[in-house]
Amino acid sequence: TILPECSLFAVADGMGGHQAGALASSLALKILGEQVSTPQPGEDLRERLAQAVQEANRRVYELSMKDSDKQGMGTTLTAVWIRDGIAHLAHIGDSRAYLIRNSQLSLLTNDHSLVGELVRQGSLTPTEAQSHPRKHALTRALGIEAHVKVDTKSMTLIKNDLLFLCTDGLTNLVTDEEINAVFAGAGELQNALEELIQLCLKRGAHDNITMLAILID
Repeated sequence: TILPECSLFAVADGMGGHQAGALASSLALKILGEQVSTPQPGEDLRERLAQAVQEANRRVYELSMKDSDKQGMGTTLTAVWIRDGIAHLAHIGDSRAYLIRNSQLSLLTNDHSLVGELVRQGSLTPTEAQSHPRKHALTRALGIEAHVKVDTKSMTLIKNDLLFLCTDGLTNLVTDEEINAVFAGAGELQNALEELIQLCLKRGAHDNITMLAILID
């Protein structure tokens, strides 16, 4: 989702069957956009974003409880809300947000997944995690329970910063080092995104790939 009028950017990757997962992700993004569209003067925007994600979680969860066909549906959600030169980030699941500054890539989010926990513990390397048989097992997702813990952070942006959001359809096949190299060598952002898609296709991409690149000018 891209809402340039309020500088909101987000990716979501649904789960719980194709139709239910697509509904969960689209509903979460719709509610998120509605909740942050009119910030109040002096408001804590990081807290506002976290509350918006909680409202999306509540609505998706309630819908899943009303319809047996939708039970167990959920979605990842990684969102960036940019206001007055500050990026406010909210995150649940294993989609990711990166910052590329001065040609150096840094990961802004933690994967809420079984293999993500194992990587942080040092039990798996990032390369091993990409081929782990349980790499899709999430430890946290939006809409699965009535309340969910939301990771948030805020950071000041500078000119030429690049924020990059993507789903695990990309990161299960492409390393952080490769992402950094593609953006460093591609020139135009569109060329970089197309190169990343081609790289995934060459490696047998079998999952949906969603990517957003936001250049700060």
